[in-house]
Amino acid sequence: MVLGSRVPLSEQRIVRSKPKSDEPDDKKPAGIRDIARALDISIGSVDRALHNRPGISPLTRKRVLHMAKALGYRPNLAARFLSSRKPICIGVCVPKEVRSYWDNVREGILEGARPFELTGVRVIVRGYPRLGEGEMEALESILREDLQGLIIAPGDPEKMKAAIRRTARRGIPILTVTTDAPHTERLALVSTDSFTNGSIVGELMGRFLGGKGTVLFVTGMLLTEDHAQKFEGFQQGLRQVAPDVKILQIVEAHDNEAEAYEKCREVLGASSQVNGVYISTANSIPVLRAIDDLGLSDRVTVITTDLLPELVPLIQTGRVAATIHQRPREQGRIAFQTLYRFLTEDVCPPPRINLSPHIIMRGNLNLFLHELPAETEEIA
Repeated sequence: MVLGSRVPLSEQRIVRSKPKSDEPDDKKPAGIRDIARALDISIGSVDRALHNRPGISPLTRKRVLHMAKALGYRPNLAARFLSSRKPICIGVCVPKEVRSYWDNVREGILEGARPFELTGVRVIVRGYPRLGEGEMEALESILREDLQGLIIAPGDPEKMKAAIRRTARRGIPILTVTTDAPHTERLALVSTDSFTNGSIVGELMGRFLGGKGTVLFVTGMLLTEDHAQKFEGFQQGLRQVAPDVKILQIVEAHDNEAEAYEKCREVLGASSQVNGVYISTANSIPVLRAIDDLGLSDRVTVITTDLLPELVPLIQTGRVAATIHQRPREQGRIAFQTLYRFLTEDVCPPPRINLSPHIIMRGNLNLFLHELPAETEEIA
């Protein structure tokens, strides 16, 4: 520039320096390395999470996305998922038996999905005979579908661990309902608290028996997390309220009506000591039939699980002292809503979503009659 020459105004604006400020310049947005360092995971895992690639668990993906937002790196997986207009297909893999219970869980899931059907949400259901029987085959079958999420009820969690891990690492979040698969990569559990269920019954039974007596514990199978937790809670409830009440035997009936009837009839027929029976699954009717056939209904206090049409007159007459309602329809509805929000709104749920069980007795039975299970179609 020649001294003394005039500089056009436009050029003056270009060369004019910015005034200094005590405030620092905007920070450079965080990169993949920053996110990996903050979470102490590999750069590859962060990259897979940010670009929605398989190979990591859904929980790791959500942790990465939340950290990315916190650090200023803001890919929006949910918006990308929705903008692609890819239909959301959620698989449901739960038992057929006991129908009075699992039909209501399925109906709750379908009820939760109904408002979203017009937006392309689809639910595929695969049933299998009962907890622990045929569940691996049903899981393998449903995983052939193009799923974005999966709801299951693990009967034998040890047997299912490897399949749950493989599924989660394919990028399919898994939510368990009613019963859990602990120490796996499942997203969350929706259930009434099983330990609390058993503890409530232990306290009730101890008080009903006046602090003394012998009881029979009837369950599905103790490999199932829900059933094992109920037994632990039942033991604790008895110890706290009625330590002199003894548990004669655990009957594992595998939610099979014939097995429940035969085993309970054999145990009760061989012992004159039993004056209390806790049936910790919905498979209560054959046990009650065995008690009736042995002529023991007047001297055995029975506490059952859930609310079945057949139980209503027995609660009304006092032959069933109480039942612990696990709210299966509500469990199913919340399970769907939780998984849907995870997929579409980037909302990561807590590991356990516990519903409070309801104690139903003769005095409050009428308040729950509207929750009796509905007739449903047979599930393939």
